[in-house]
Amino acid sequence: MSDTAPLTASPPTSAPSDAATASRNKLVLGLLLVSAFVVILNETIMGVALPHLMDDLDITASAAQWLTTAFMLTMAVVIPITGFLLQRFNTRPVFMAAMSLFSLGTLIAAIAPGFEILLVGRIVQATGTAIMMPLLMTTALNLVAPASRGRTMGNISIVISVAPAIGPTISGLILNVFDWRWMFILVLPIAVAALVLGSLRIQNVTTPTKSRFDVASVILSALGFGGLIFGLSSLGEAAASGSATSGIVALVVGAVSLVIFILRQVSLQRADRALLDLRTFKSPTFSVSIVMLAISMMALFGTLILLPIYMQDVLELDSLETGLLLLPGGLISGVLAPFVGRIYDRVGPTALLVTGSIILSGAFWFMTTLNEETTVPFVLGAHIAMSIGLALLFTPLFTASLGSLKPSLYSHGSAIVGTIQQLAGAIGTALFIAVMTATAASLASDGASEVTATAGGIQAAFVYGAIISLFAIPAAFFVRKPAESADGAHRPPLAH
Repeated sequence: MSDTAPLTASPPTSAPSDAATASRNKLVLGLLLVSAFVVILNETIMGVALPHLMDDLDITASAAQWLTTAFMLTMAVVIPITGFLLQRFNTRPVFMAAMSLFSLGTLIAAIAPGFEILLVGRIVQATGTAIMMPLLMTTALNLVAPASRGRTMGNISIVISVAPAIGPTISGLILNVFDWRWMFILVLPIAVAALVLGSLRIQNVTTPTKSRFDVASVILSALGFGGLIFGLSSLGEAAASGSATSGIVALVVGAVSLVIFILRQVSLQRADRALLDLRTFKSPTFSVSIVMLAISMMALFGTLILLPIYMQDVLELDSLETGLLLLPGGLISGVLAPFVGRIYDRVGPTALLVTGSIILSGAFWFMTTLNEETTVPFVLGAHIAMSIGLALLFTPLFTASLGSLKPSLYSHGSAIVGTIQQLAGAIGTALFIAVMTATAASLASDGASEVTATAGGIQAAFVYGAIISLFAIPAAFFVRKPAESADGAHRPPLAH
């Protein structure tokens, strides 16, 4: 039995029911896209604010980055549960739960008196965000015919890549006038309005099915993902304290837990009870796309956490200048996404992915040369190049990976894509900060000034990113457009 009752866009006819269905589908997808944009925007809104928060709350860079890392980590833990939610419940109640949690988290963050409560607010926000993205993905797969998915996924790519990219810009604009709490105060009424509008207008477009909730899988996923991210973050802090024991222990616990989690899913999926059905990886296109998506998300979130620190602590730009400097890249990604979707529908993913991965890697190698003498136009050009590369990657990866699955695996595929996306983003953030902190501490101990040490740490982090980005280039040649039958219906890959 399918995880959800698949619905595909009906061919155009003069029947009123078909016209009504098309109108309903367009409204549902539109409301989900707008709501998803609002919630995903908050994923990176803290980037530019970190230096302000470090001063205002008297915390270190390694502690402050948890406001972003914990957000992504929470999503990586919660998103696997959405596979169950999307099977068990209708579209409207799942949407209302997501936006209610996000609105509550935004309120908590807005009134937070200190770091601990602010972190709680971010975690609650992330819980709602985690539900929203798989809901959007799965709904789009169910409602849109395969021949038009590239264009739809292009719109979804705007949410996934542009919203995080312009988060720092909006943050910088707000911080230029208000304190950091206003980043949440201004978002709150928008979130509440989306909740009210969605509760009134969104209709149910899937049929729930009975499925069991495996508590052990949730616990194992939390230990696995949490251990890996906590371990990486702790290793960064160890550069100052000199003790890496807790980080190493966390990494070991995380790795062991993930292995047990995977084995449990393989066992449970035989009876269709897995929290994450790993049979999605029987599709070679899905597997390769996941690897490339992980590299892309590490690049995006690692860069979005490092560049604001570099611009403010090394180039001595203020928060507004930093936000505005990151804006062109975000806007270019948004402009390109729909066109990339149309190109995908015509020619498939390979040319787009090869070009995008080469541009992304080239941008990273450019950023390995950043230092105290680097000019602002150089930084701007490198960020724009990276944004173009990511714009060419995201839409083909989402469309090809999920389109290669059987309809019965759509919800699991969406959950896996979301989980890997957030886990990779969290790893990229933690890894880049860890390398930066360790290298900067080493340079400072050798007598380098604070600015020189920070620039050296950021340069070292980008070297790691540049090396990782090289692996995406050969992988791009192995992603193929999912096969379709003559009438345009989806034909599952032979691997299934």
